[in-house]
Amino acid sequence: MNLMKLLDTICPDTKDAESKDRFYSRRDAFRQFGDFGKKVALAAVPLSVLNAIPQIAKADTATLINVLNYALTLEHLEYRYYQLGLDAGVVVAAERPIIQKIRDHELAHVRFLTEVIANVLNGTPVAEPAFDFTAGGNFSPFSDYPTFLALAQAFEDTGVRAYKGQAANVMESDVVLTAALSIHSVEARHASMIRRLRTKKGQDMVKGWITGNSIGTLPAAAAGIYAGEENLTHAGVNVSTLTGIDAAGVSEAWDEPLSMQAVLGIAGLFLKSSN
Repeated sequence: MNLMKLLDTICPDTKDAESKDRFYSRRDAFRQFGDFGKKVALAAVPLSVLNAIPQIAKADTATLINVLNYALTLEHLEYRYYQLGLDAGVVVAAERPIIQKIRDHELAHVRFLTEVIANVLNGTPVAEPAFDFTAGGNFSPFSDYPTFLALAQAFEDTGVRAYKGQAANVMESDVVLTAALSIHSVEARHASMIRRLRTKKGQDMVKGWITGNSIGTLPAAAAGIYAGEENLTHAGVNVSTLTGIDAAGVSEAWDEPLSMQAVLGIAGLFLKSSN
């Protein structure tokens, strides 16, 4: 299948009602939230939708604002990274539509999180930081396309684990939890697409998902992004022992959460120094 068509399949255009319904028919658990969950994942949410969201009752608003600003920082990073890559012309022509679509999703996430923080929670959205995607001159993502894709994979895999790591902190708000899980699923599909692009180009042998704590051909500095993914124990049970499925297969079935501290440590490598 053409990679652009594949991305359209896994992240359909919300204007296409037929493809949208076909995609979400396998996700009945989210249907109870109506169109809201879909729009969170794939498009900027209109203010009319935001104004219809009931006020947060039980959840700690300060905690929610903190978690969403943390997520917003990651979305700023991803959006800016893809935008700069497109501006630099490093993305090969055949794959620009794919990167543009991913860029558009990230921008939608930035706008959505900003609106929720400001208009629903009455908080202050974090401003976009100044990024240094060379990490102090160690990478050249905007002049070398393999490097661009390698960092994109690292960012997307980090985002997937970051969202899962904060699920427990937003569970008391159905709206925020649904939004976070919806964005999480889109980030996972972005990660899969980038991984498949790299494999198709012979830059790695990775699958569309993480296996154990393997970093593939990424630099050693990426080890922290995948640390803990080799976990086999869930609900106190070693799933490999229980099922007879090998460790690689079990590890592929779960995304392990990353703590906020670990994620910010990773993202901090790409922030410009204030000195």
